Amino acid sequence: MNLLLFTARDRRDDGLLRITDHRLDHLLNVHGAQVGDSVRVGEINGQVGTANILALSDNAALLSDTLTEAPPEKLPVSVILALPRPKMLRRILRAVAEFGVPELHLINSYRVEKSYWQTPVLEAETIHRYLLQGLEQSRDTVLPQVYCHRRFKPFVEDLLPGMIHDRRTLLAHPGDWPPCPSRVHEKTTVIIGPEGGFIPYEVELLQGVACETVSLGPRILRVENALPFLLAKLF
Repeated sequence: MNLLLFTARDRRDDGLLRITDHRLDHLLNVHGAQVGDSVRVGEINGQVGTANILALSDNAALLSDTLTEAPPEKLPVSVILALPRPKMLRRILRAVAEFGVPELHLINSYRVEKSYWQTPVLEAETIHRYLLQGLEQSRDTVLPQVYCHRRFKPFVEDLLPGMIHDRRTLLAHPGDWPPCPSRVHEKTTVIIGPEGGFIPYEVELLQGVACETVSLGPRILRVENALPFLLAKLF
């Protein structure tokens, strides 16, 4: 945990932060914190700064904080991703927050197993927890927005055009397509399919709403590797 995140609920009437739960355990058992130590803190969706530990016990830590810095800027990108299997989804959620992606859309596809939509990982509380882990790692405070779209065609035909009308939109898909551009300087939407890619019908539908199909190279990458590869190449 590179940043101790808190909300207004953690602040007492006297202005001090009272930290419990897993954050306290991390202070005690990972950081080996002691009274008088200074730690990096951030208010969720707010500023970043430091806090001094005033009191520390097995039940709670009391901290006096000073917030003076803005969180790191987000990337100018929206990610649209065919829903991966739950184990991979956990890593994707953390990665999206770590990389500074402000918006993630999880969509359906022919190759997405129906059971994936029943996973507890998609519960709002669970999504929130994994996003926080990514923010803690990267010293960010601003939560990405995560949206779920269970029907592919209505999403592409009804929602996607309005989402991408003022953005460059790249569909990363296996095959003989132009290489993915690098170092773009404009707002961008990237679309990544399931393992093995979208089926031809889905590719045609996406291309029909002005999606630019690009290749990430001759190798077929796992989704969890394709996302960081694509973001690193673009930005």
